[in-house]
Amino acid sequence: MIVFLEGILDRKEPHRAVMNVNGVGYEAAIALSTFDRLPAEGSRFRLLTLHVVREDAHLLYGFADEEERNAFLLVTAVNGIGPKLGLALLSGMPVRELKAAIVNGDVKRLSSVSGIGKKSAERIVLELRDKIGKGDAMEAIAGEAPSGPVNAKLRDALAALVSLGHKQADAQQLIRAAMPKITEEMDVGDILRRILSGKM
Repeated sequence: MIVFLEGILDRKEPHRAVMNVNGVGYEAAIALSTFDRLPAEGSRFRLLTLHVVREDAHLLYGFADEEERNAFLLVTAVNGIGPKLGLALLSGMPVRELKAAIVNGDVKRLSSVSGIGKKSAERIVLELRDKIGKGDAMEAIAGEAPSGPVNAKLRDALAALVSLGHKQADAQQLIRAAMPKITEEMDVGDILRRILSGKM
């Protein structure tokens, strides 16, 4: 299994990267999100990879970081979503936005990616919503909120709601609905009291 290539970035194009590793050229299919983070051609670079062996081919997929590779593995585990569509999803939105779309059940956003129809988007949400961990879900919710103190309070409020027995998806929906009304002056207790009393 080839898990990374370290060498000289010989060539880069929006859909592929060629790595020169000790005189051997390795071609990896990449997403636009990876392409945007590649250094100049001729630079030394480490490209994370996923090596897929099929009956008719050995294929390499390249990623700028572990988060991208994990997201690719996650979406390609969905029935009917192969590597080509996995790269399309990563090309169509950042990983955090992809997770947020799955957590929020945003079929419209997912199906806006070229090659992903409504049925495929619904399948992605159905199969992956519960597989995205609490930390990733909090990160996805936080990504929708303003940065700074409010962001941290929303993460804490989400964690508190889950610990109080709310299902993760329900807690996320409550937090999302409350977002426009939350101010920096409120503490986590204020946010929770307002949400639980229905005042948000």
